[in-house]
Amino acid sequence: CTVSRRLACGDVEGRLETIFGRVRAIQAKSGRFDMLLCVGNFFGSSSEAEWAEYRTGAKKAPIPTYVLGANNQDTLSYFPDVSGCELAENITYLGRRGVFSGCSGLHIAYLSGTEAQEQPAPAHSFSAKDVAELKTSLLSTPNFRGVDILLTSPWPRDVGTFANSAGEIDTKKCGSKLVSDLAASLKPRYHFAALEKAYYERLPYRNHTVLQETPQHVTRFIALADVGNTSKKKYLYAFSITPMSSMDPAELVKQPQDVTENPYRKLRKEAAKAKAEEESACQFFFDLKKHQGKKRPSDGKQGGDSQPKQAKKPPQPTGPCWFCLASPEVEKHLVVSIGTHCYLALAKGGLLPDHVLILPIGHYQSVVDLSSEVLEEVTKYKAALKEFFRSKGKRYVLFERNYRSQHLQLQVIPIPMDLCTSEDIKESFITQAQEQQIELLEIPEHSDITQVAQPGMPYFYVELDSGEKLFHRIRGRFPLQFGRWVL
Repeated sequence: CTVSRRLACGDVEGRLETIFGRVRAIQAKSGRFDMLLCVGNFFGSSSEAEWAEYRTGAKKAPIPTYVLGANNQDTLSYFPDVSGCELAENITYLGRRGVFSGCSGLHIAYLSGTEAQEQPAPAHSFSAKDVAELKTSLLSTPNFRGVDILLTSPWPRDVGTFANSAGEIDTKKCGSKLVSDLAASLKPRYHFAALEKAYYERLPYRNHTVLQETPQHVTRFIALADVGNTSKKKYLYAFSITPMSSMDPAELVKQPQDVTENPYRKLRKEAAKAKAEEESACQFFFDLKKHQGKKRPSDGKQGGDSQPKQAKKPPQPTGPCWFCLASPEVEKHLVVSIGTHCYLALAKGGLLPDHVLILPIGHYQSVVDLSSEVLEEVTKYKAALKEFFRSKGKRYVLFERNYRSQHLQLQVIPIPMDLCTSEDIKESFITQAQEQQIELLEIPEHSDITQVAQPGMPYFYVELDSGEKLFHRIRGRFPLQFGRWVL
């Protein structure tokens, strides 16, 4: 397979001598590169004098150079053909949007301009329609797995989620949501952007959901600074890449140790939700009826004179236990409510005054050990707490640490809704976990912990009142206060 050596650079701003001089110096030292990919503003407000020498052929770019289009009205005149053209010898304007495949076999997707703030979109901007058409052209190809490189001028919005800091750049406000959507769909192995006059190499992120989808390649997002900036921020990036089509599949999907969750997961989830809502209500109710079974009569009489089942005695501890309700060690003044199989108690040393625990009356070590009737009552307690806390303007987060504990304790902590969203809470757990090299995976929406954990397996588990669940299988040491630290 062919390994290509590429260079990518940020906003040139018309400083052609600076960038091409730097390229010549790198090639003299490190050998020849195949091409230079330029994102951001290739031309500046005072480019004409330098550009004239290249346009007329008096000077020539040292390697094939591919550039994106204008990001403002001032530089539109430098791009005579909107669909792409050669601007000068060895300097090519790629076009408004599309895919470029050179002789190397690499697939390079590109989108010129900035996100349109008005309709119709100006010539230096792209619209949702542009992004949709680019996505469709690629996603409709058979066996599409992603592109090798994506070139955009704006950063994707939210690219810093779950990641290392982008410094002064606020990734929740900067950049384009349409670019985020494009990156989430095209799954580039490298994504280059500029315009923010900053260098940011994000940790690689996954393009699949763990436990739900087969592993896919990771994406590396790299934002580059402006050429020749006085702050010495990195504006030129050298990399070697083998076309995806030529790689061994196992090698392609290998996950680096510092890989993070996908920063656009929320965006993808919202899109999927919107799509699901388009399905007809009739079909929805038809499916419900199809899968519902008949309810068992609540009095236990299913016919004849059958006697109600004898309640199964809960398991007993082998020694003293602070949480078995029958134990003399239990602090009964903290008990709030007692059910048939479970009870609710205030947390001793709780994070908040209404921090509570759901505990089984019998001696069970973890949720995966619970019998079906106990699990059913735990579910009822969770639903009741969710309703109660929401009436108080709060949302709960629940976690369980099945590690160095002998009796199941489901910690339920209510958090005021005006402080943060469920997504914020989830992001905090994932970010803190990554900082401590803890792999916190998301459990599929319609699955539960019993499908990923076996009895006796140590684990840490988080459940949000949105229904989202996170899971970590503990294989070695684990910080006992991790859940409390995050919250």
